[in-house]
Parts: sequence; structure tokens; C-alpha cells
Amino acid sequence: MGARWSWREIALALGAVALLAVFLGGVLTHVEAAPSVSPASPAERPVDAFVEMPERQDAEAVAPVTGDAVAASSATLAPVASVDPVWLSRVSAATGIPARALQAYANAQLRIAIEQPSCKLGWSTVAAIGAIESDHGRHGGAVLGENGYPTPAIRGPALDGDGVAAIADTDGGRWDGDTLWDRAVGPMQFIPDTWSRWGADGNGDGVADPNQIDDAALATARYLCGASAMTDAAGWRAAVFAYNHLDAYVDDVAAAANRYAAAAAG
Repeated sequence: MGARWSWREIALALGAVALLAVFLGGVLTHVEAAPSVSPASPAERPVDAFVEMPERQDAEAVAPVTGDAVAASSATLAPVASVDPVWLSRVSAATGIPARALQAYANAQLRIAIEQPSCKLGWSTVAAIGAIESDHGRHGGAVLGENGYPTPAIRGPALDGDGVAAIADTDGGRWDGDTLWDRAVGPMQFIPDTWSRWGADGNGDGVADPNQIDDAALATARYLCGASAMTDAAGWRAAVFAYNHLDAYVDDVAAAANRYAAAAAG
């Protein structure tokens, strides 16, 4: 497994044997195709190939990060466009994704399209990961505020080696509140050690915080695109598999991403 573990990965790992039996029985199939609205052969296209691009308003400069942000966030911050509120309202209603979370996912797509245009990541993939990892910042009854922070904060179990990976504390408890063991943190469930390499400042406040959904969504986009371009089904699966090393997880993300994309195109 890679350096990043989420509560979702931990739970799925414990059930791997049972899931294998499901696969062999043909109940759950791999979902690699684009939404049915695609005019091309869906069997040959990535899940994001026909995802609608969020509509843009006038471009606005993103504030530079401060020394408190991690190195990954200090890459050149090109001007990005904000998400059109009409698009946001329509797609939120169609998909059931809370507007505040959807705004973060769409902004991540717009930003990564500027930074890494060859990646071809769509908002629906980021949204699918957000759904699986934390129910869009609502896991355990949390409420995602307009500031992008879930209340209460979302934490995974201690990675203490008891049925899970053993990852000793890497952040002094700064992000996960645990000075003994690391825990997955925030809406996209980043482990602090992984955040130290991929953390991002998505809301332009000068701090890269895994608890804040704009930051976490942009970090997710960079993480995925750093693993693989998502220009075909194999590349798409490779990127999501890098995020969480389980085929069952990739299947779940694909199914959710296809569902969101189809609903938005509706």
C-alpha cells in the first residue's frame, strides 16, 4: 500500500476477502465507461471524458501562499476562474452534492486544467472521492460550513497497527490531534505525512489545511494528476488506484463519478 490511508481504505482492506467473493460471483463489475450521454464508445473512454466543464466567471487572482503552506502549494498559482453560481445551483440540485462541496470540486478542476492541462481530470471524479471519503464533509454528522470546514472535524481511527497500518505521528498532532499515531484528516481523508507532500492552498488564504475542503480538493486533484493522466480508462483507474490501493475503491469512485456526470448532463 502507498503512504496514504483513509478510513475508507482501512475498512475495505478488512473486507477484501469478502469483496473478492462478490467479484467472482459477478455481482459487482468494474465501471470504467463514460456516462451514457457520451457520443463515443463508452467502453473505450475514461469516466471524465465527457464531464461538463464548470462554467466560469471573470478570472480572479489567487493569493500567494505564505511560509505556512507546504511545498506542493507553492507552485506557480495561475489566475483561475470562479464557478458560475447558475451552474453551481443547477448541478448541485441535479446531483445532490452540497453546493459548498461542489464549488470546491469544480474549482479544483478549473485550477488543475490550468496547471496540468494534459491531465483531463473532471470535477465528478473529485466529487466521487469526496462522497466516499466523507459524504462531502458530512461524515459522522459533521456540517460543512461556508468557510469550507466540517464541524466537528473529521478524523479517521488511529493508525496504530491494530488491524490497520501502523503509522507513527508525523505532524506532532497539528492536523489530526494525535501526537502518537497519524490519522486520516478532513473531507478528503489525507494522512498528515501525505499532506506534507501534496497539501494545497485551494482557497488562497495562505495556509494549506487538510480540514478545509477547497485545500483538500485541490490537493486531491494534484495527487491524482501526479499519479497518471486521465485521458483513457487505464490512466483514470491508475490515478484513482494511487489514491487508494484497492480495486473495489476504484470501482466505487467510478460508479459515483459516472452517476454525478450523468445527472449533471441530465
